[in-house]
Amino acid sequence: MACQFNSGEVVPLDQIQPYIDDALDLIEFANGAITTKWGKLRADMGHPEPFHLKMLGVGNENWGPQYLERFKVFQKVLKEKYPEIKLIASSGTDPVGDRFNLLNTELRAINTDFIDEHYYRPPQFFFSNINRYDNYPRNGSKVFAGEYASHVPNTNGAVKSNWQAALSEAAFLTGLERNADVVQMASYAPLFAHYDGWQWAPDLIWLNNLQIIGSPSYYVQKLYSLNKGTEVIPIQRDSKIIDGKDSLYATAAIDARSKEIIVKVVNALPGEQKIALNFEGVKKLAGTAVHTILQNDDLNKINTIAEPEAVAPKENKIKISDKKQEITVKGYSFNVIRIKYS
Repeated sequence: MACQFNSGEVVPLDQIQPYIDDALDLIEFANGAITTKWGKLRADMGHPEPFHLKMLGVGNENWGPQYLERFKVFQKVLKEKYPEIKLIASSGTDPVGDRFNLLNTELRAINTDFIDEHYYRPPQFFFSNINRYDNYPRNGSKVFAGEYASHVPNTNGAVKSNWQAALSEAAFLTGLERNADVVQMASYAPLFAHYDGWQWAPDLIWLNNLQIIGSPSYYVQKLYSLNKGTEVIPIQRDSKIIDGKDSLYATAAIDARSKEIIVKVVNALPGEQKIALNFEGVKKLAGTAVHTILQNDDLNKINTIAEPEAVAPKENKIKISDKKQEITVKGYSFNVIRIKYS
C-alpha cells in the first residue's frame, strides 16, 4: 500500500506475493545462516555474523479494510516461517475515531504482536490522557507508541518545540511508564530539523550548519531514557493512582542493578508544591538522593543558538533523613529523584 495521504495505490491481493518474498528475504539476509542464499550475500558483504533482527513493521499509518486484508496475509506467511520475529502493525494516523477503533479491534482479534499508535496532539491531550492504558488488556497485543509529539497551537518552526510541549510529554510518559506491561516501546518523532529548511515542527533536535541544539522535549526524552530502571513499582497518593489531580503526575521504578529507587514527578502548576515521599517496605535508604530538575517559569521558552540550555537539566543533592521525606517541586517542572536503598 502506498501512503494513503499521497497516491493511495494498492497492489491487488493476487499480486502481493513478491512483496511478501521481499520481507522473507530481508529476514534471511539479517538473520540467516551463511549457507542460505541471503545469509551468504550478507557474509560476502563482510558481515558473517547475523544482525539478530527481532521486529518488522508491516505498514505505517495505513488504515481500513484493505490494510487489514494485506496485513493478515503478511502475518500468516511471516509467522509460519519466522515465528520469533515480532510484527508491528499500524493503527492508522490518529489515536481515536473509527479508523483507530476498527484496526485496534481487528488486530487484537488476530493477536498481532505490536500495534503502533501515533499521537500528534495539543498539550492538553497529553495532560489528560495519562490514564489511556490503565484499562487496556494486560495480555495479547502490546502497544508501540511509535510517533508522538505535543503540538502547541498557533506557533511555527522551532517555536513549536517549547517547554509547554515538553512538560505535557513528560506528564504523558508517566502513564506510559506506569503501564509498561502494555506499552513496551515509545519513540518521539520527528528527530531533526534545520533552522533554515525544516519541513515539520516540532522536532526533537534543531541545527544549523555549525551548531546543534536539543529542544526541551529532547531533555525530557533523555531523562526518561537514562532513568528507566528495571521494574515499575506502585506509587500512590491518598491510596489512589496519581492521575493529574492538582496537576501532579508521577511514576516510580527500581533499578535492581544500581539498587536505586527512581521517582519521576511532573508539576504542571506555575507554583511550587510540597510532596511527601513515603517509602514503604524499604529497610534502609541512603542519606542523600540525586534530584535532577528540568524547569522554567515560561511555558513558551525554547532552546536557541543564543541560549541553548534555557531549559536543560540541573542536578543537586537532597538529604534523606527518614523513610517519609518531604520535598519541594518547583512550578512547571519535571523532576527525577534517585535514592539508594537496601
